[in-house]
Amino acid sequence: MCVSGTIWMQQILLLLEAKGDLAAISGLSSSSNADLIPWIEVNGSRQTFITAPSPRMRVTHLQYQFMPSALSQKKGKVIYVARNPKDVLVSYFYFHKLANMLETPKDFDDFFEKFMRGDVFGCSWFEHVKTWYSHKDDMNMLFITYEEMIQDLHSAVQRISVFLEKELNPEQLANVVKHSTFNNMKKIPKANYEQVPDDLFSHHKGRFMRKGKSVYGGRCR
Repeated sequence: MCVSGTIWMQQILLLLEAKGDLAAISGLSSSSNADLIPWIEVNGSRQTFITAPSPRMRVTHLQYQFMPSALSQKKGKVIYVARNPKDVLVSYFYFHKLANMLETPKDFDDFFEKFMRGDVFGCSWFEHVKTWYSHKDDMNMLFITYEEMIQDLHSAVQRISVFLEKELNPEQLANVVKHSTFNNMKKIPKANYEQVPDDLFSHHKGRFMRKGKSVYGGRCR
């Protein structure tokens, strides 16, 4: 689901692959993390996926039933990040003001009604989470929440690394956590999508990663 931690997870996965070495990621030829872990919806052709070097990491906002059939055959691993709908609502409202490809909300009340009806880009939050939650116990899936990541990022990163069978020493794991914090990601142009063209995002209206608080008092986008 949109604004639920996908960008955050991109950063964590890249750092796990680089064993916490931020410089290694920064040195790669890309304008944002989306170039390194592309969206299935944008660049999801079978040929592109097959010819991509391993590990083939992808992100998506698709519901479970629209995913490639190989997923149901337990091929590959999936990490699903769920987030409190109250936080998704607020964050998505501001994201619509920033993203030029989305309709600018009339006001918050109007956006709230559309959100509750599922009449927003990316479908209903309730339906989206439901399709994935029903598979949370699948052996090839890790179901984690945004709130868990906020409350204890170190433990969350540790769970992710174990799930992906990534062997990192304590120092490397600590570096992954360090460079995946909200405040540090705001300072990293590729993680904060600062180099995304202005025709896609109105950067003058705000930063992609903005300052906010969740209903539980944690930091959020």
